[in-house]
Parts: sequence; structure tokens; C-alpha cells
Amino acid sequence: MARVELVMPKMGESIMEATILKWRKKPGDSVELDEPVLDIATDKVDSEVPSPVAGTIVEILYQENDVVAINKPIAIIETEAGAAQPAASPAVQQPSAPATNGRQEAAGVPYVPAATAAAASPASDRFYSPLVRTIAKQEGISQTELDTLPGSGQDGRVTKKDILAYVANRTAPAPAPAPVTAPAPVSAPVSAPAAAPAPAPAVSISGNVEIVEMDRMRKLIADHMVMSKQTSPHVTSFVEADVTNLVNWRNRVKDEFKKKYGENITFTPIFIEAVARAIRDYPMINVSVDGTRLIVKKDINVGMAAALPSGNLIVPVIRNADFLNLVGLTKQVNDLASRARQNQLKPEEIQGGTFTLTNVGTFGNVMGTPIINQPQVAIMATGAIRKKPAVLETEYGDVIAVRQMMFLSLSYDHRVVDGSLGGSFLRRVADYLEQFDEKRSV
Repeated sequence: MARVELVMPKMGESIMEATILKWRKKPGDSVELDEPVLDIATDKVDSEVPSPVAGTIVEILYQENDVVAINKPIAIIETEAGAAQPAASPAVQQPSAPATNGRQEAAGVPYVPAATAAAASPASDRFYSPLVRTIAKQEGISQTELDTLPGSGQDGRVTKKDILAYVANRTAPAPAPAPVTAPAPVSAPVSAPAAAPAPAPAVSISGNVEIVEMDRMRKLIADHMVMSKQTSPHVTSFVEADVTNLVNWRNRVKDEFKKKYGENITFTPIFIEAVARAIRDYPMINVSVDGTRLIVKKDINVGMAAALPSGNLIVPVIRNADFLNLVGLTKQVNDLASRARQNQLKPEEIQGGTFTLTNVGTFGNVMGTPIINQPQVAIMATGAIRKKPAVLETEYGDVIAVRQMMFLSLSYDHRVVDGSLGGSFLRRVADYLEQFDEKRSV
């Protein structure tokens, strides 16, 4: 008999833990190779975890609703085979070779995964997520005190759960640092002490109200949005684009397109095509931030925000969007959107995005200020297309005409994307949409 560990699979490059939703097997049950053993959930997707071997479940190490770090054993399976090394779940993504799918070397510096760096570095260089650092700052926890915290995450990483538990049990504030004896220059401004976090406003629940508990995904989305705002200083730029040629072309070819390719062509694949072209022109919009380093992504993987029946959002990813023609983009957009509505997306289809597009025009909104999908540095929103009077320059002088107009907005991380880059990129997307060839063949 041999015992094999079933481990918590990694569901994405930024996912460090997952929640056990339901065990499909209990101790004593037999399991076949690749048979689902349990259901898990992250802030991005729900998924099944298959068995890496055929055998019998002899021990379950965590219960339902427990939050478990990736690569930690969650169950023990006994097999008939001889002694073997503990096997990882097939859903676990093994580390890839250097310079693939967003892990490229930037500026001649090889990329080192954060978890590896944390394990190899001394305590003073220990890795902490932006959310953990923000909580520590708000609670007045010094770096020295933070370094002493035990972590339940991978390689001893301190998770949000760890630091919140520490704050709840903390009996006294950290000692204040010793005052600096050297006098500061007269011209140097003196910073005021950081203010304590404002308490949450009291909410009255009297009167005619209904209390609805957030579902699991809404809670995770809320945490992710707050973390993004705390991590990135958001700036949003806007442009208005005349997309009359584009609208006329789609109205003219949509029936032929459906007959020829069996797909309904919407505006979304046309927007994604323009975004991918603009990213090629401005590659520094396609980056992530790793401390003081920029990870320049060579692959252009465009995520598109899709609404779920529950009202929550999910972001499936179109990989290598710059290599797909309009037909290929249309097929992928329709397929991913359809399966998103049916909760049939695979974990790998919602990870690895390098830029995100959200179409607020779907809901009749003319513009929006979207929140960046970390660890990306920019997200673009497309507003509703509306007929408006506009001034046109002609060889006979300026005229006022009815045109199809829309607003584009780009929210970007001002740590690394300045107004020049963000504004120029957004203007380039608008240019590609305005210059759409009305005589383009299908």
C-alpha cells in the first residue's frame, strides 16, 4: 500500500488560497483516477479537484468552508501501487519555463516568483501582499513586528486571515520607534502622524428593511476591489470617439457574417481588436508591478468582464488577442460569454490576463470609471454608442451632422502609467475605431 497526498491546486498566478465548498467523498470511499473529490472556490472561479490516483480516501485534513493555502495537503489517498512520491492534483499548475505567459524577463533581469523570493530571503525581506501591508500600516504594526508574525500561507506567507487574527488578539500597540536626535533641516516639512482608520459608519436596521447576506463571490469581489484601490493610485482619462463607420459596417454585414461563420458579431470583438493593436503600439501599458520592478508582458491577453446570472462579474481571458483576426475574436468572445453565463469556465480561462476591457455600454451607460483588475495596471471601459450632433470638417467648410458617438475611459495605475502614456494609449484605441474601414470584407 502507498499513500498519496491530494493537495490544494493553484488556480492562478495571483491565487494563494482557496475555500473548500463541498467534499464529494468521505473517508473510506473509493475514488478513480481523475474522479472529482471535492469542489473548491477562489475569488475568480469555482472548480472541481480530481484525484491524481485511483484508491481509497483514508483521511480528510480540512473541512468544508476551510480556507487552505495552495499546495497544502487536503486529503490522503491509499493506493494499491508500491511506494510512490506524493502526487499533486492534476489541476495544479507546475512552474513553467522562464519567459512564458507573462513571466518574461524584463530589462535583462530574470523574473523570480514572489513565493520563491520570500522563501529564499531573510526575514527582513519577507514578502507581504499589498493588502497585508495596508492593514499593518493602518493598525500601526511596525516592520519588525510584522516580521515576527507566523504565516499560514505558502512558504510561511502572512495572509489576510493571519494579520486580522493577530490584530484581534493584540493587547498593546507596537512600541513607537526611537525619536531621531539629529535636527531636521528647517525647510523640510514635518509629516503629521498617520491618522487611525475611521470606524465604519453605523447602519440603522430599523424600519422597513431587508437584510441580505453577501454571497461568497460578492464578498471576494468586494475584498479584491478594496485591495486594488489600496494598491494602485487610480487615474481615469476619457475620450469621445466617432464610430459611425464602424456602426454602419456592422449593420451592413451582420447577417452575412452570421450566415458565413455561424456567429453573431457584436461590438466587443471589434473593441478588443483595437485594444490589441494599441497595446502593440504602447507595450508599457501591458505590464505588472513587482516591488520596484516592471514585468513587461510580451503576450497580449485581453480579459473581458462578463456578467453572471447572479449579477456578479467574471473576467474570462482571450489569449494572444493580437494574433486573432476578427472572426477568431468573435468566436472566442461568444464562446467565453456563453459559458460564463452557464458557470462552465475552466480555471485556466480566467487567469493570465494582461489587460481588461469592460463594456458598460451594455447597460446603457455612456461612460464609467472601472477599478483595475490586479495585478494589471490598466482597464478600459466602453460606453454606449449614441446618435449625437457633431461638427465635421469638409472641403466646403464645417458642417453639423448626426454621428454615432461613444466615450472610452481608461483607469490606470499612476505609479507606473503617467498621463502621457495613459492618454496616448486611449487616444490610439479611439483612432483605430474611428478609422475603421467601412468597406472591409467579412
